[in-house]
Amino acid sequence: MSTFFQEFKDFAVKGNMIDMAVGIIIGTAFNNVVNTLVKKVVMPPLSLMTDGINFADRKYVLRESPDGTQSISIGYGELIEVLIDFTVIAFTIFIVIKFINKFKNKAEDPKNKEVVTPKNLELLSNIEHLMQEQNKILKERGKNI
Repeated sequence: MSTFFQEFKDFAVKGNMIDMAVGIIIGTAFNNVVNTLVKKVVMPPLSLMTDGINFADRKYVLRESPDGTQSISIGYGELIEVLIDFTVIAFTIFIVIKFINKFKNKAEDPKNKEVVTPKNLELLSNIEHLMQEQNKILKERGKNI
């Protein structure tokens, strides 16, 4: 039983659980930002362009109820808002990943002295450089034989 708890402790402490929790918290906050951006910034001008129509209220009624309180309808306006949400989120994530990759590529380039290269990549770069020198020496020896 103690190995089970040890495995769980290793899992939680090594970062998997912590990284996941941070990602969920940031994702939730990001979701609130995007929802506000879409509902308060994007949708009002879009509503103006469509003659003041509120997309969330747009629906296609399939059948009215006899008493007029409930109807069966397709809420296509909400679908439009969700698609706009999705587009904003996808575009924002694309920009963020593009920005991160730009710095990641700089950090992974051992010749770039502006950004600190991770030690494992620096060591691999040194090994690659030494192997290139060794191959060059071996080729020169082969020509001289």
